[in-house]
Amino acid sequence: MAVLRLFASVRVAAGTGKLNIPGNTVGDVLTAASQKFGDEYAGVAANCRVWLNGESADPADAVTDDDEVALLPPVSGG
Repeated sequence: MAVLRLFASVRVAAGTGKLNIPGNTVGDVLTAASQKFGDEYAGVAANCRVWLNGESADPADAVTDDDEVALLPPVSGG
């Protein structure tokens, strides 16, 4: 299982910042997380940047048990 790291609003929507999620691809991990955490989480996650081991990721990118998938919401300030 890959480690899914969540930050800011997506972390709040999930109620956790880190968990192990099964999947063979980044897309599988994201889909499993959306199914686990529900519609509010999925709505927030849809606007996030996705990273695999510190690099920008595509849904088709393969993941292994040693990989980390991170979701980072857009940042705004004032």
